Amino acid sequence: MRLSHFFIDRPIFAAVVSIIITILGLISMRFLPIAEYPDIAPPTVAIHATYPGASAQVIAETVATPIEQEVNGVDDMLYINSQSTGDGQLTINVVFKPGTNIDQAQVLVQNRVAVAEPRLPEDVRRLGISVRKASPDLMMVVHMISPDGTRDQQYISNYATLYVKDVLTRIDGVGDVQVFGARDYSMRIWLDPDKVASRGLTAGEVVSALQAANLQVAAGSINQPPASSDGAFTINVKTLGRLSSPDQFENIVVHAEPDGSVVRIRDIARVELGSQDYTVNAYLNNKVATALVIFQKPGSNALATAANVKAEMEHLKKSFPPGVGYAVVYNPTEFIQF
Repeated sequence: MRLSHFFIDRPIFAAVVSIIITILGLISMRFLPIAEYPDIAPPTVAIHATYPGASAQVIAETVATPIEQEVNGVDDMLYINSQSTGDGQLTINVVFKPGTNIDQAQVLVQNRVAVAEPRLPEDVRRLGISVRKASPDLMMVVHMISPDGTRDQQYISNYATLYVKDVLTRIDGVGDVQVFGARDYSMRIWLDPDKVASRGLTAGEVVSALQAANLQVAAGSINQPPASSDGAFTINVKTLGRLSSPDQFENIVVHAEPDGSVVRIRDIARVELGSQDYTVNAYLNNKVATALVIFQKPGSNALATAANVKAEMEHLKKSFPPGVGYAVVYNPTEFIQF
């Protein structure tokens, strides 16, 4: 009562205070997160892993199960679900109670995944496992296209992966960027079973030969102390590491015969430069494309993030090679402009 009477007896002072509060509210409003729908989803941490060439069942048994066994029961966890696909991808979503500190939850999940890593296949550990804060908010989709049709999907996909995806990921407010219709370059080796069997070889021996030949190693130096040498300079030795052309792969020696002859890859297989995966395709207006699906970071401003993405794409467009362009066909932030 005393506080109310204080302002009633001083109407001018009360009006000034009200105006100040209104001005502060208007200023603060511009810094509040804005989205099409309120953020009511519980905090979620996503685990991504890749097992090239494995089926969905193999991924579920050899990758998903060990990780789930370790992650299950982490503090404040509500439930966990996983999805294994036929193209070698695994996604595990760990959902936590509302109000859980998502940064702390991510650290806890990362620690549990590190415990499970020694039990995972070597290919999975080599490619790495990512643990990120997941956002269910699909904020925008940017399609990389070739308007005049002079660039194929493989070129568009690799350009988007190398020069566009990482730039968009670094934008403030972007939680994750996923590529749909990716065509990453890959050396494809098609073995001829009859030729392999006739030389007494197995597919495992071919794989071992490929791994041994396609390896980046440190070759050392010449005249490096404490070696005794009269040389005045230390020279670094560079060897041919990772191979990059079909001819180089064709010349890999798989096996040496007793008579001194050797069996090379070209003797038992066909080598060609292609894509790592052909199972997912993206199209826009009946033309091949690569879709960059952008997810919003939890708690960020959707309007400001979308504007930054558009501005960055316009900036990147200036350096696009001939025959490459982009289009934004999905942008729900347009409905919340004010």
